[in-house]
Amino acid sequence: MQPVTLNAADVSLWVTRLWWPTLRVGGFVLSAPIASETTIPSFIKIIMSVSLAFLMSPLVRTPADLSIFSAMGLFAAVQEMLIGVAIGMVVQLAFEALTFAGQTISLTMGLGFATLVDPQHGANTTVLGQMFMIFGVLTYLAVDGHLMLLGALAQSFQTLPIGVFHVDGNFLATVASWGAHVFESGLLIALPAVIALLIVNLALGVVTRAAPQLNLFGIGFTITLICGFFALIVGIEGTMASISSLINNALSTAAELVAAPATGAH
Repeated sequence: MQPVTLNAADVSLWVTRLWWPTLRVGGFVLSAPIASETTIPSFIKIIMSVSLAFLMSPLVRTPADLSIFSAMGLFAAVQEMLIGVAIGMVVQLAFEALTFAGQTISLTMGLGFATLVDPQHGANTTVLGQMFMIFGVLTYLAVDGHLMLLGALAQSFQTLPIGVFHVDGNFLATVASWGAHVFESGLLIALPAVIALLIVNLALGVVTRAAPQLNLFGIGFTITLICGFFALIVGIEGTMASISSLINNALSTAAELVAAPATGAH
């Protein structure tokens, strides 16, 4: 049995073939839902990035003249990170919109003081914001969104080859326009409950003007809470349908982002 020998050329080739997909996958892990949670140790994220990059390395086509230690190599490295971050951020923005919707309803109901620690950001968020986030994560996993997002990442190595300029104005405009649209969707999710609570608050204002002796702070908070929860329960079916549509649109946008970035498709 002949011993296995390694030379510097072989090691350099292997490092180069793994380096470029690791950058794109690493950016993806930093921004993708669930994988980017602060509760996951950095060491686990590094292992996840290298493992996924190793599995996807056969899909990578690297120009022979692209050196890691050149100016062009530095530019390509930054671009790979940006592409990975953009793919994960497109879907992550949908979860941010759900948190925004929950916080909007909470403030209207008077539940702004009821907060929980959000493991995704390591900061406090309102109870309803956390509840909407949980609904979004369950919907995301139910439609195999994590697998679809990994599929989009793998496809990007074919449609967005390494060493070619991709992150142009159209690419960035696509991500920015989707961010504006997704927060608009979050506001629409919260709008029915907010309108119902606005009507309740107007009614309480009329009652207070008609009967000033009533203790508005004593009964108004309770009535607002009851009406808010009633509006959420009545509209739960429409809320879940909107959440499902938002997640599916985010996954479709991620697929379109890697399929035809040059036209800024959305």
